[in-house]
Amino acid sequence: MISSPGRHDFVFPKGGWETDETACEAACREALEEAGVRGIIDEIELGNWVFRSKSSQGTGSQEGGCKGHIFALKVTEELDYWAEQKMHGRKWVALEESYALCRYDWMREALDLFRIYLFNKPVLSVAGLYEPPKFHISTSAERVIASC
Repeated sequence: MISSPGRHDFVFPKGGWETDETACEAACREALEEAGVRGIIDEIELGNWVFRSKSSQGTGSQEGGCKGHIFALKVTEELDYWAEQKMHGRKWVALEESYALCRYDWMREALDLFRIYLFNKPVLSVAGLYEPPKFHISTSAERVIASC
């Protein structure tokens, strides 16, 4: 997880992608730029969410809405220095601890899917933190790539 300037909670590396790259390539690039990690990405997305994006507000998108796609990345290299190191600190946490650090509910839903992906275990429910997840796992035919 990564920090953002002036905040005490954490987010996942994320961002838009260029027309000449796939969503997976963009996810790897964002992980490198924001968290300073390289790895092997699983090209099957864990899920996708629509959320508000500050950068998309006022650009004609529905109320600043953005569709994000989440992928699992097996980290194989952790850099000492990376492009956005001054803006984003990197924090390694246990899966169970990460739920409390998440800024948004959709991130906890993504962690639920990641838990199933890793361990094929039932979804973790953390009382009082959020409502039980309501999500849809996309098939490859349903994938829509939208830049945020």
